[in-house]
Amino acid sequence: MSHAKTQHTGTAKLLTTVLEAADELRVGRSTVYELIRTKQLETVKIGRCTRIPVASIAAFVEQLRSPAA
Repeated sequence: MSHAKTQHTGTAKLLTTVLEAADELRVGRSTVYELIRTKQLETVKIGRCTRIPVASIAAFVEQLRSPAA
C-alpha cells in the first residue's frame, strides 16, 4: 500500500520539492541536498526547478531498512 500523498485529481504524486522531501523524511533541507549531492536521492529538472521522484524517496528509505551486505 502506497502512502504517497494524492493531489486533488486523486492520482498519486510523482514528484516532490526538496522542502517536501525534507518534511517526509523528517530531516532538514541541507540533509536532503547532501543526499542529492551524494546521489542517494535522484532528482529531475523541469526548467529551473529541481524535483525529487517520490519513488526515489521510497527506495532510499527501503535501502536504509535493508540489512547491510
